[in-house]
Amino acid sequence: MPARNLIASLCLLPAFASAAPWLDLNVGEAPLRAEFADDADTRQRGLMEREALPADQGMLFRFPEIRRHCLWMKNTPLPLSAAFIDEAGRIVDLIDLEPLSVAIRCSREPARYALEVNQGWFAEHRAGLGSRVEGLPGPPPGD
Repeated sequence: MPARNLIASLCLLPAFASAAPWLDLNVGEAPLRAEFADDADTRQRGLMEREALPADQGMLFRFPEIRRHCLWMKNTPLPLSAAFIDEAGRIVDLIDLEPLSVAIRCSREPARYALEVNQGWFAEHRAGLGSRVEGLPGPPPGD
């Protein structure tokens, strides 16, 4: 790669870099490093415009209330899978999300969290409905 292309690519990184903190989770027996989207702006941005997601990384969304939550893939070119997780850390629903789709996909059960990973990650790691997710942060203060 010519030096000018490398420099141009590096200059673009801050636009896609996340200021979100990172969490070390265990999904069933599988370790996963997740960006933590715990505020409205970070949840809204999600993984938009990301062109790659490392194999054992994802994004964890913590919602301010426990209820059925919805996701969409607007401006997200990656095929993803999402787990909806209840307050106790149990996966209550799993869905696959299609790149760039504006279809709204909602959990079947009330959830506190959603965890997005590369499509097929949950199946590959034998995590499904009822699997436990450890390392989740507690509810927001005042909840």
